[in-house]
Amino acid sequence: QEQLVESGGGLVQAGGSLRLSCAASGRTFSDYRMGWFRQAPGKEREFVAAVNGGSGSTYSADSVKGRFTISRDNDKNTVYLQMNALKPEDTAVYYCAAGSMYGGHPYYGRRGYNYWGQGTQVTVSS
Repeated sequence: QEQLVESGGGLVQAGGSLRLSCAASGRTFSDYRMGWFRQAPGKEREFVAAVNGGSGSTYSADSVKGRFTISRDNDKNTVYLQMNALKPEDTAVYYCAAGSMYGGHPYYGRRGYNYWGQGTQVTVSS
């Protein structure tokens, strides 16, 4: 059974860094688009970053551009989110997701992702 497990969340001061990991199992996800989303209390789940299978093209939300970097290691079936210069507004539960690139959905939409992890909490203190 396919499974995504996030790790690396925690409490950090503003300006600090964290690296989230998402370990995938149950199948090879090298040809899947992998994404990170986040959800703050009382808000909708929002797109953070994505990386395509194959080409490895990456995309990120304007709010994290220049601070967050998504990457993947297909040999380890793992995707990462390096988060630098963290701000209190980055506080949220971060979710890893995987989806086919051929379903006709944009990389920033939740409907484009079939598999989701349970999430990891990131808290940034001011």
